Amino acid sequence: MLLSHRYKFLFVHIAKTGGTSVRAALNSLRWRDPSYYLSFPAHKVSGLVGHRLGLKFPRHAHIIAAKEMLPAPYFDSLYKFAFVRNPWDLQVSSFHHIRRERPDAMNGIDDFNDFMRWKFDPERPYQYHIDTSLSLQSDYLVDLHGTVLTDFIGRYENLADDYSEVIDRLSLPVKPLPHKRKASDRGSYKEYYQPEVVDLVSQHFARDIELLGYQFE
Repeated sequence: MLLSHRYKFLFVHIAKTGGTSVRAALNSLRWRDPSYYLSFPAHKVSGLVGHRLGLKFPRHAHIIAAKEMLPAPYFDSLYKFAFVRNPWDLQVSSFHHIRRERPDAMNGIDDFNDFMRWKFDPERPYQYHIDTSLSLQSDYLVDLHGTVLTDFIGRYENLADDYSEVIDRLSLPVKPLPHKRKASDRGSYKEYYQPEVVDLVSQHFARDIELLGYQFE
């Protein structure tokens, strides 16, 4: 999550949705924000005295954390946005990421469909990197009642245009969106799936599919 006090926005960073590129583009704004130079020491002091302040949030924090920690009028004044991705495509991206960065977490499985069956197996032991990749995108966007808290939800499939819409809305002095971690080693996500595994993703991510309007297409 990226909070800018000067430019009054809150970016909710959902993993594997182009957020690394968005953060890279927005990163230069930190140096133009006087509050940035105070936020780090203030964050450290707040931890030492046991009174946590909403000055700095984890990279992939849910928006509810900001709502709970920031004063309500201030939270409401922020332009809150996030980017999402087709759940079937996201799982393909996650598979490649885990195989590349955390091969020890794959239980020795190299085939996508076998890996997904094991991943969804309720008898499988908990594994942080595996279970984190099963997080619902909708959980990042809603309050405890399921109400969407973001003002804008962009899509990975339309990343450059939706990013430009955010920049125009906020009149931000930033450069065009760089494309970080662009994959060049794979085709369409649909080529990966056997029908049974399509259904496993449909069932697990049903809330995301309903809220965000994605289909296997």
